[in-house]
Amino acid sequence: MRKCMRWAITAALLVLGASNGLWAAEPYPTKTIEEIKVEVQSRADRNLYPLYGLDAAVVRETLARIHSTDPDEWGREWMRAGDVYFARAKAEEAAKPAAAREDYLAAYHYYAFGRWPVPTSAKKREAYTKALAAFASYAERAEPRIEIVRVPFEGSEVVGYLVKPRTAVKAPVLMSISGVDYWKEDLTLANLPLVRQGVAVLALDMPGTGQAPVKVARGSERMYSAMLDELQKRSDVDGSRVVVAGASWGSYWSARVAYRDQARLKGAVVHSAPVHNYFQRSWIEPSMYDKGYMFDYVPSRLYILGKATVEEALEYLPTLSLVTEGLVKQPAPPMLLLGGVKDPQTPYSDLVLLLESGSTPKEAWVSPAGGHMGRTREMDDKDIFEQVSFPWILRQLGVQK
Repeated sequence: MRKCMRWAITAALLVLGASNGLWAAEPYPTKTIEEIKVEVQSRADRNLYPLYGLDAAVVRETLARIHSTDPDEWGREWMRAGDVYFARAKAEEAAKPAAAREDYLAAYHYYAFGRWPVPTSAKKREAYTKALAAFASYAERAEPRIEIVRVPFEGSEVVGYLVKPRTAVKAPVLMSISGVDYWKEDLTLANLPLVRQGVAVLALDMPGTGQAPVKVARGSERMYSAMLDELQKRSDVDGSRVVVAGASWGSYWSARVAYRDQARLKGAVVHSAPVHNYFQRSWIEPSMYDKGYMFDYVPSRLYILGKATVEEALEYLPTLSLVTEGLVKQPAPPMLLLGGVKDPQTPYSDLVLLLESGSTPKEAWVSPAGGHMGRTREMDDKDIFEQVSFPWILRQLGVQK
């Protein structure tokens, strides 16, 4: 029965129009558009991920114009909301520079939600292009300024955002890696509290997302090694004091960087990361039937993997196991592991497996009632970052609060 269901899903996933020249995945299984609207509005009302920075009233107005799960309709309507703020920002540039800065940021938030979780259609890709432009306009006016860093890499480039604290001293660095749907622009904003405490933040996309030059594959962490090289060359930051951190799938890459560049890191934050059990068919296939993800769980996973069907993804995923590759037994810098026991997206057993493997010193923060990222209704991502991750990062970098 399960095999038949899998074939049915695979057949349903073949719809033309994905980015990167691939076939797109229909949102299957997914919530209805009415269920999606309820969830989105609820998060906007409480300023929860991924609706940070969106006005609840504007969200309500935009949702009223969306009548289906068609990705182009989604991208188009959120762009309409973003265009209002972007046009207002352009008009304010000369006379009201501070207001222009905030409106460019607001425009970014709406455009970025228009491509959420991943840009699998023409309008979603257009929304992402506009999101990058709005964020760049915000970045050059931000306080402190957000520098766009571009490092040549294998005929392409690695692009990141670097924010430095206002200090004459060379600041240590947090290298922060995005997840499947929470990209480097969002990470830049989320990590600003660390900048205010004397840490430079370099935010980067994970492979297969955003502006990353490589797809999800063993060895793709070499793009972060190129950025570590760049940090060590710079005179305005301390490239000898670096912690790498990831969120969700981004933590898979922070773990891989930790094993690859152990001697160049002061620590690694691994937050609800896939390690081994996640990649097995016995876990990932049933998880695709779960409706806990806001919407488009299957399309988002196919997108980052560069695969056309669920079956291709299921065949490919086991090759990414950190256990099968033997990495978990290798030397690494100190690690902080975070997660929730009731995580429906990444098995808690992966956190335990990593905690108990190798000889690397590790600390763990576990929420017994927590879902993905350890979230509960009382404790969102921002709370976990600021109360748990950030203090540990400061200690590893030798920064006094």
